[in-house]
Amino acid sequence: MKRIRLAGLALFFLTAYSCDKKSSEEASSNRQGASVQTAQTQKEILPDMETLTNPSKAVEKAPTTFKVRFKTSRGDIVMEIKRDWSPNGTDRFYNLVKAGFFTDVAFFRVLKGFVAQFGIHGEPKISSAWRASNIPDDPVRESNAKGTVSFATAGPGTRTTQLFINYGNNSRLDSMGFSPIGKITEGMEAAESLYGDYGEGYPNGNGPDQSKIQAQGNAYLKAGFQKLDYIISSSIE
Repeated sequence: MKRIRLAGLALFFLTAYSCDKKSSEEASSNRQGASVQTAQTQKEILPDMETLTNPSKAVEKAPTTFKVRFKTSRGDIVMEIKRDWSPNGTDRFYNLVKAGFFTDVAFFRVLKGFVAQFGIHGEPKISSAWRASNIPDDPVRESNAKGTVSFATAGPGTRTTQLFINYGNNSRLDSMGFSPIGKITEGMEAAESLYGDYGEGYPNGNGPDQSKIQAQGNAYLKAGFQKLDYIISSSIE
């Protein structure tokens, strides 16, 4: 160290200063990039309250094919949605995702070997806004095979926001009007690991009462059914 010449020291300090400055600039740039990315992420997942409280605004036509990623408490689940399978259902699902509907939404009815049902919003005001916003039926063009995703229905013309994931071959549902809109392409393991020990919902089992979810939202679920899994957020890919 004692033999380093002054010129060498000057070059050393100049190089060190240049590297420090570059590192500082890169760190600043990275922080700015992270801030922009965070803002974009927040923009993607922040619920659009104007649309969520007014379903008449959710009328955009969906792309022919698109993917939706659910970030859930059990891991990511990716669905490939195909409009020609179920046009009305696909358009509704697309608009729900775009509006941020699937944010902190419970898988409230999980029956192992059968289905995992979701789609009642955790905020009663939003749930109430969509409850009577029915969409027209679609012909059943694809079978309810394992991994497909379909809208729940209580009869003709009653589809709103509730959907289910098929855990097995549920082709018997085809003749009942349950029209798949797509299928899971990634994360079926996460889907099958959703908590299901509550069983069937009230009054036929010990699971949540749908009418109380509608009226009280997540407050009801998180007070009495703490083990349920949730969709944390969703995005269109």
